Amino acid sequence: MITNYTVSGMTCGNCVNHVTEEVSEIDGVQNVNVVLEGGAMSVESDERIPFDAIIEAVKEAGDYTVVEA
Repeated sequence: MITNYTVSGMTCGNCVNHVTEEVSEIDGVQNVNVVLEGGAMSVESDERIPFDAIIEAVKEAGDYTVVEA
């Protein structure tokens, strides 16, 4: 399954790398695709990942916010 989110606060490719890395570490996540322009993030997993886990991973990456798209 693929779940879509929007991440705010990213300003460069480094931001994208940090968010991708942290979200990829969540148990059950198979693939993460983050786009700097517009902040689109898609998360591929077998089962739905709890939104709280996504929020925590994005916070861990830096001063960003995430909403479900």
